[in-house]
Amino acid sequence: MSLAPASQLAWALFFSSLLMFVLWCIQYRTRDAGIVDVGWSGCLGLLAVFYGVTQPQFTSRIGVVATVAFLWSMRLALYLLRDRVLGKPEDGRYQKLRAGFGSRANLFFLGFFQLQALLAWLFALSFWLAMQRIAPIDAWDFIGISIWGISVTGETFADLQLERFRANPLNRGITCRNGLWKYSRHPNYFFEWLHWWTYVVIAWMTPWGWATLSAPALMWFFLFKVTGIPATEAQALISRGDDYRKYQQTTSIFVPWFPKKSPD
Repeated sequence: MSLAPASQLAWALFFSSLLMFVLWCIQYRTRDAGIVDVGWSGCLGLLAVFYGVTQPQFTSRIGVVATVAFLWSMRLALYLLRDRVLGKPEDGRYQKLRAGFGSRANLFFLGFFQLQALLAWLFALSFWLAMQRIAPIDAWDFIGISIWGISVTGETFADLQLERFRANPLNRGITCRNGLWKYSRHPNYFFEWLHWWTYVVIAWMTPWGWATLSAPALMWFFLFKVTGIPATEAQALISRGDDYRKYQQTTSIFVPWFPKKSPD
């Protein structure tokens, strides 16, 4: 099944909106809005596959982009489902929003879920643009795939290292400094951001390839200015206090780097 570009993009936006509406209905019953993060991640992978199978002409590059985007998406979605949703209380960020909006909380979350649908569609444009390159597979593709491999491996290790640290009751109230967390306060966020450069590199030689820069730019904005690092560090200071303040003084906030000497 092939679709014209305008139809592809329109159907993708409709699908994103419908998926997020269904997930909003689920949170309406469960009172757990954390499923929106799982939905956002999973939606991106589904959009990548949709764009791949509806291209007028299938190429090896389309197959590569759809595959790596889907694998990245499903790994993240399943991790978030297991780590933050199944058997867990609602994420503290959403609890605060729910309490703040009171009786209007479900109406707020309806708009919030639809905003996530729009953002998923915007980020997935990077997949679509990368698929528009007609030239045979070349060095740019291999560089992009290498970035993907490094980023997914790094994010997976960061998630596993933090999960193992938290599983030990003796570590309660202590900051994780194991593995990648010794070199960055947010290695999972860094590798998540790095992942989006995969499609910038692959799509760069297309006429609109520069537009893929919007994905890492938007991701950086959300991580540094909205719900990523500010909220995470504020919660860490509440739960870990001086231990986390020392961690802030010695450890890079984002890009993994050698730690400074511990302050006196």
